[in-house]
Amino acid sequence: MAEPDTGANAARTAHSYKQLKEDFVSNLSGGSVIEVAQVCAVAPVVTLLWSVLQSRQSFFKPYTPLAFVIDYLLNVGALLLSVTLYSSSSILLNILLLTAAAFVYAVPPSSSSSKKKLARPSNAKSSTTTNPQGLSVLSTKPFLTNYRGNMLVVTCICILAVDFRLFPRRFAKVETWGTSLMDMGVGSFVYSAGIVASRPLLKERAEGKTTPLGTRLIRSFRHSLPLLALGVVRLLSVKGLDYAEHVTEYGVHWNFFFTLGFLPPFVALFQSALAVVPSYAGLAVLLSVGYQTVLETTGLKGWILVGVRDSLLSMNREGICSFWGYLAIFLAGQDMGMVVLPRSLGSSSKASGKVLLTKMGSWAAVWMGMYFLATDYKYGAGLSVSRRLANLPYMLWVVAFNQGLLFAFAVVDVVVFPQFYSAGDARAEKEAYETATSRVLKAYNRNGLAVFLLGNLLTGLVNMTVPTLHAGGLATMGILVAYMGAVTGVAVGLDAWDVTIKL
Repeated sequence: MAEPDTGANAARTAHSYKQLKEDFVSNLSGGSVIEVAQVCAVAPVVTLLWSVLQSRQSFFKPYTPLAFVIDYLLNVGALLLSVTLYSSSSILLNILLLTAAAFVYAVPPSSSSSKKKLARPSNAKSSTTTNPQGLSVLSTKPFLTNYRGNMLVVTCICILAVDFRLFPRRFAKVETWGTSLMDMGVGSFVYSAGIVASRPLLKERAEGKTTPLGTRLIRSFRHSLPLLALGVVRLLSVKGLDYAEHVTEYGVHWNFFFTLGFLPPFVALFQSALAVVPSYAGLAVLLSVGYQTVLETTGLKGWILVGVRDSLLSMNREGICSFWGYLAIFLAGQDMGMVVLPRSLGSSSKASGKVLLTKMGSWAAVWMGMYFLATDYKYGAGLSVSRRLANLPYMLWVVAFNQGLLFAFAVVDVVVFPQFYSAGDARAEKEAYETATSRVLKAYNRNGLAVFLLGNLLTGLVNMTVPTLHAGGLATMGILVAYMGAVTGVAVGLDAWDVTIKL
């Protein structure tokens, strides 16, 4: 009697499980834009609760082990709950968090908090015509750290959570048409990168310098090489380990690191176009409208969606063609960076917060209006959002959504911590920034790409050692809490040791 071929059976089982995982993330249609907004609203609401705890009770000063635990539970735990156990009750979660914030605000403030609020720098009346002593032209505002930190936390949560059944399928990336939380996540990553990329440009303007195109390209390639190397490593790892992959997301060989890696040189090229179109927002809209026109008037859209994969180009058509949409999102992020990063925004430091909110709110309304006109069937063009194509509606949705979210973080910042905007010297501003910023979110923001890479590595490790599709709810939450604890621990540890990993 012949013995069963256990090796062949194991191979078939592994292949069938891989196919099951690929099917698990395929052919999805997503959810509503409103639900994505409700889930993401948890982030600024948590920031409000954290800020009230800090401003009223100085809860996170000094930063004790208990403070770290609460910081983690608020800024990581609440977001984890919003995409798992409270995924169908995001409004309830927001109400609970707002109730907690109201309760903390009603409690009389601590004596140490009151003293700190009364302390004001003697030269707080400085005007925008003269730079306050020790302050640079650009500032690192707390709400930017909170926004980017929350975006990275949600991204790290979702890249692993999506492989478990507890994570709703409507939050996973859609196949072709529709909106979802993870579709917003990938666009938000690019948009936030665009915001911080405007910093060196603003420094050049302040110094009256102009960098030649050749120099910009050389610098951009230096930024691109590590990202492209990560893309190659991921490609070889996925193929070598026979890891489950969703081909229609980016293509056979392309991945998100390649998209990030090719952005710098193209951004350097488009910077030269500012002589003709003196606005990054204008460049973003023109690029996206032009790309959408090509999609609608040629056979490009059909080729991307149903074309035969018979060449290197056609095998990676989703990644190559969607790149233009992500480039437009990046340029739009740079435009917002030009608004929020400069220090002098009003006639006085006291008014700068209000002026900032007015500008941000106006831009958010403009982008939301453009999104409405592009997607509404009655009053607009009636176009559908497609992250796979990164078309015009997708670009406008990502930018409008992030503008609104960034505005919400800024409102919390300006209202709860106005002392940051009236700081008269570098020391006072640094103290105000440290007071108004979560250590956990600051740590994520400081080494964002390195933390994202760590999340990808741990996600692969979990998927290779745990049958995620068979995990129950309790096991899923245990794994996700431990995973995010490890990622957060590394991020906070690097920040505590004053280590910055530049990729």
